[in-house]
Amino acid sequence: MADQDIEQAVSSALEDAPERNFRETVDLAINLRDLDLDDPSNRVDTGVVLPEGTGQETNIVVFAAGETALRAEDVADDVLDGDDLEELGDDDDAAKDLADETDFFIAEQDMMQDIGRYLGTVLGPRGKMPEPLDPDDDVVEVVERMKNTVQLRSRDRRTFHTRVGAEDMDAEAIADNIDVIMRRLHAELEKGPLNIDSMFVKTTMGPAVEVA
Repeated sequence: MADQDIEQAVSSALEDAPERNFRETVDLAINLRDLDLDDPSNRVDTGVVLPEGTGQETNIVVFAAGETALRAEDVADDVLDGDDLEELGDDDDAAKDLADETDFFIAEQDMMQDIGRYLGTVLGPRGKMPEPLDPDDDVVEVVERMKNTVQLRSRDRRTFHTRVGAEDMDAEAIADNIDVIMRRLHAELEKGPLNIDSMFVKTTMGPAVEVA
């Protein structure tokens, strides 16, 4: 459970947000310090499963064949086979559109080499290479987990953002999501909390409220 300070910051961000005619996301802005981000080993690049969910639809595409593909059809937004993959490799615009519209890709292990061959130059720079699916993995469980996952990715910037919920979620639930992200960052960063300069929570169009 998140501490009261985080929950209070989330409550303030939700209360101070002006009404909009669309459902806003709630985002966390993270400001890093004392890190040489020109060195890729110092960059943040990790997925975090949010305990209370993202509050938004997450678009997931699975590359698979056979029974795995059949099972994936019930839970994924799209399921693509080897022929689809080859076609995407020949259509750069379609590949880029798919990459931009999809939050996460999942692929059977034996398709990863072809995905690198056909789509590596499109998915790689976007940080969207698929999560490999081992033969023992349940594709349904993996997809359901990914639906609640956000990616923390700083690249070479000291400030980066991630989704932590939606405006109609309970403040306590959003605070719990933030708490999990903070704990992961403390574990991932070289100096833990000392590498975090500040954090702010805000709705899409609302004012930012400092969390830490």
